Amino acid sequence: MEDLRKRLLKTEERLSYLIHLKDGDEWGNLVGLREKFNLLRDKFYDFSEDELGEEIRALEDSLSFLEARSEESLSSMERVRIVRSPHRFSLKDILENVYEDYTELGGEEDASIDPSMVAARASISRRVKNKNVLQQVMVIGHEKGHGEEYRNGGCSKPWGNEKALRYMRVAETEGIPIHFYIFTPGSFPVEDYPGAGQQIARNIYAMAKLRVPMVSLISEGGSGGAEALGLSDVRLMCSHGYYSVISPEGAAAIEGKIREGEKMPKELVEACAERLHITAEENLARGTIDRIIQEPPLGAKRDDFGFFRDIKCEVIRATDEVVLKTKSLRAFRAYELKMKKAVGNAAEEPHIDITWDLNRDEVSRLLALRSRKYRNMAISGFLDQSTNYSAFYQNTKKKFSKFYYTFRYDILKTQQKQVQKVIKDVSGEGSVLLRQVSAPFAAAYDFITSRPGIKGGKVSLPGNGGGEDPIEFGDIYTSPLANEDRTVTCPNAEKHGCKDLWVRDLYGEFGGVCENCGHHFPLEYQWYLKHLFDPDSIREFNNNICSGNPLDYPGFEKRLKGAIAKTGRRSGIITFDARVMGVDLVVAMLYSDFRNGTVGSAEGEKFVRACEAAKLKKRPLLAYIHTTGGIRIHEGTLGVVQMPKCTMAVREYVDAGGLYIVVYDNNSYAGPVASFLGCSPYQFAIRSSRVGFAGPRVIRDTTGEDVPPDYHNARNALRRGHIQGIWDRREFRRNLHKSLLTMGGSNLYYR
Repeated sequence: MEDLRKRLLKTEERLSYLIHLKDGDEWGNLVGLREKFNLLRDKFYDFSEDELGEEIRALEDSLSFLEARSEESLSSMERVRIVRSPHRFSLKDILENVYEDYTELGGEEDASIDPSMVAARASISRRVKNKNVLQQVMVIGHEKGHGEEYRNGGCSKPWGNEKALRYMRVAETEGIPIHFYIFTPGSFPVEDYPGAGQQIARNIYAMAKLRVPMVSLISEGGSGGAEALGLSDVRLMCSHGYYSVISPEGAAAIEGKIREGEKMPKELVEACAERLHITAEENLARGTIDRIIQEPPLGAKRDDFGFFRDIKCEVIRATDEVVLKTKSLRAFRAYELKMKKAVGNAAEEPHIDITWDLNRDEVSRLLALRSRKYRNMAISGFLDQSTNYSAFYQNTKKKFSKFYYTFRYDILKTQQKQVQKVIKDVSGEGSVLLRQVSAPFAAAYDFITSRPGIKGGKVSLPGNGGGEDPIEFGDIYTSPLANEDRTVTCPNAEKHGCKDLWVRDLYGEFGGVCENCGHHFPLEYQWYLKHLFDPDSIREFNNNICSGNPLDYPGFEKRLKGAIAKTGRRSGIITFDARVMGVDLVVAMLYSDFRNGTVGSAEGEKFVRACEAAKLKKRPLLAYIHTTGGIRIHEGTLGVVQMPKCTMAVREYVDAGGLYIVVYDNNSYAGPVASFLGCSPYQFAIRSSRVGFAGPRVIRDTTGEDVPPDYHNARNALRRGHIQGIWDRREFRRNLHKSLLTMGGSNLYYR
């Protein structure tokens, strides 16, 4: 009878799992099966052993039939419920069943710094010639636990992601691979130091160039929280997991414009889960992951030991592939042949002894392959509207530019520096004769490498012979807001006694700034184009790239056409060459008029090309964020992979000696701040702007706490160390010019 009792309890677990999966017992015959179970449980001893065995067997058969039917037609939202189930396997289950042994780092359980993030030094074994060989790895991942509230359901706090970064660097120092496991619905949205968004940006920036192989496995990949561990050389995904730019409930709240406190329509949540294309098969088809690990029907649970064996084989195989690609093509082909022979057996190991240590040349190839991988991500997510002629012209221009700037700066400029160094050293000894002989050659080099307006490749600071700034507010461009004949009241009037402002003065000569308290009223992005840069210096590029609808999201095509008609532009970012007081730079501007400055595949591609142009021309790169509402949800994970893709481009630009400056204005939130903007060493904000990771409603829904009205303002961002300064709009141009001359390394063209 004891065995029958265990079988009956097992049927209860299977039945409750199905009810959870279907979000109720209305599907199939679940109501009848529940009633039958209750009857067997309540009258357990009223049946004979044979009768009870027959009844339990019939119940098990019925459950098996429903499970098979459910597996055949799993919806996207049902997969979300699978990964949210308390029966789902967790990182601790993987550590105990995949690795031979492990030592958790940073404390254990509730004594750990943010228990939702676990780092462990682990050993993984493989069979080689009838012997067990141990390989050392660093395991880092989210721990949801099985009902432990203190783990926040896998939502890591900023200090949890900081702990992850710390042990990534330990692994890099020790030269061992890193295995990442992603089990998070999203990051915990608080701005306390080191800040949710800013810390994710630091993680992605560091991962772009970590000098060890990295493999990640996604079970539940929620937006920026997943990307904090997601930039890896091979991205695996569980077949019943999900990877998404936003939760289905979050998407439904945005799409349905659901007010806070209103009930979320179940049908809308289900529809959004389908529209976001969050499943493993859909992500594999779009290239945002590399391979799928098959799970048992209705998802793997903590006691599915066969699945843990498959995970072990797949992470070993993925690490082997990363290592072998850095070595030789012959070695990789031999490995692939042995893997093909093992196809008959699920995830069978090829029994090859491969060292995971990399030498200097292999590390260089590893980083080059990683760069190429993310550069090519989401290239199918935007439209290229250039004609054949314009495409040919652009390609020819690109090749010529590469030759020109390489010759000018990498050859001539380098030689000039060497000649000047020799001249300076010898001149220091007092050789007047040699100085006279070398002067013509030095002058020739200066003439070749200088540009009009910049003597000897140097620029003077304002006040030191730099001349007066010719731009005055209202002379070149006047905001359309100044056309109204009325007054407005400053929001700080009660506090600071500000007088009412006449609109024509406010948006004309005052530059949208209250003359009493300095409050900044919002201005359109065109104002900055005219007042920030030298007259007639702006030269836009990549205008042919157009935002698209790669997921065929219902109704989004119409919205895109409306945004294009409204702005006369094809995406939410403008990339251009410009000058500020005689200094050339490359600019990427996210602006509010086009889909609230959200970032999708087109915006990401244009930003990456701006980084590449600035790197080639050795010019400073300015990211001016007029407004950004985050990652565009209508492109799903094609949008969210812009976080690692653009950060990779920024890292390569900065490593090449570039100067990357970010200036926030108005409202700047979410994914861009948590990646390619937040990783800049020089971040500034225009006064009265708001900078953060998530809005007040998201914070309230996640943490259960209200935030003060000034929680995201620039002054608090500065106090937390997220930005390095606050600029007045009226001094933006001068402050930028000063930064261009005093920040950055010696590789810039004018240095």
